Amino acid sequence: MTTADEFPIEDTVCAWVPHGRFVVPGHPAGALHDLRFAAKDLFDVAGHPTGAGNPDWLVSHEIALRSSPIVDSLLGAGATLMGKVLTDELAYSLHGDNAHYGAPLNARAPDRVTGGSSSGSAAAVAARLVDFALGTDTGGSTRVPASYCGLWGLRTTHGLLPTEGLVPLHPSYDTVTWLAHDRQVFGRVGQVLLPASPFVPRRILRIDDACALADPPFASPVGRVLTALEALLSASPRAWHASTGSSLAEWRQAYMTTGAFEGWQVHGDWISRLRPRFGAAVQARWQAASRITAQSVIEARRTAAQIRWHVRAQLGDDTVAVLPSAASLAPRRDADPGAVDEVRLRTMAITCIAGLAGLPQVSLPFADSDGVPLGVSLLGPAGSDLALIALVQRVSAALSRG
Repeated sequence: MTTADEFPIEDTVCAWVPHGRFVVPGHPAGALHDLRFAAKDLFDVAGHPTGAGNPDWLVSHEIALRSSPIVDSLLGAGATLMGKVLTDELAYSLHGDNAHYGAPLNARAPDRVTGGSSSGSAAAVAARLVDFALGTDTGGSTRVPASYCGLWGLRTTHGLLPTEGLVPLHPSYDTVTWLAHDRQVFGRVGQVLLPASPFVPRRILRIDDACALADPPFASPVGRVLTALEALLSASPRAWHASTGSSLAEWRQAYMTTGAFEGWQVHGDWISRLRPRFGAAVQARWQAASRITAQSVIEARRTAAQIRWHVRAQLGDDTVAVLPSAASLAPRRDADPGAVDEVRLRTMAITCIAGLAGLPQVSLPFADSDGVPLGVSLLGPAGSDLALIALVQRVSAALSRG
């Protein structure tokens, strides 16, 4: 096992955490033997500390005795683990900065943030320092960095992959994910981690209220994806206003209330006892979470359950839906905090759809006319993850030819 002094990667984008500079070789005969990956510093790796993006967490938790099953699966498949990369504090942000460790650099758009909370994962992959990286997605923590950094990213079906050995945020929404800069690598990782899927798409939906929340540069890529799907599936896209009778802002609130309540149930005791140092924005979120009452969460959970049923019923077992991966291009690194929060809220109104429904969503990379990255997503039925990746790869290949 390589030590920090021998770490072979020159971290030009500030993606690695100080305690994450180590190498664990994979099985030499595995299907991924030619690939290198990094793990978001929420994943346990045997013999190494897990920092969760916060120095007080790092020093108050024991070194892991065993690795996350996901890490073990990838090592067993031959991939070499190139240490641990940065996360926003306890994964409670979409921006990609960390008050203690800084903000990693976005190699695809150096004047813009990477997005979070899988910020180090996205930065390392976008800079081609690793082939892929493990992340997590609760409220958009992989889909947003994928969009901001021009990467392939997947939010998996909730509960499909094990979350043991993973620092939780909101357990009802937490998912294991990965990012890659190459569509073939992205698919190869899926072949190792995901079960087979019988999903055969026959219908196409365009989620109009999600599209309406996104800035103008997303319109053309969304249209191109819909055109490619129409040709591949011989089906005409149908417009769907997902939040009929309410609004995606109300959906977002149901997600935020239920998630924050769960987060406080998981971490509230540690926060109350140790009073850890958080950045201002994350601290404000934990303070708000601490004030959510059991009674107030009852209605939010009822709403969340209705949304889950509604979205799953619309998709059935044969439908793919198209939507933006985020609401905007990556904010500039010097953006006004108020503007950043406005983007965050608009983006979460889009990303909460898959989160509340517990469904898989794959982000496909595009760029605007100036070359700034953005992402368009396909949303599929529960358990369709592997087939959804294959479909998005077909869409990408068709767009490349066209």
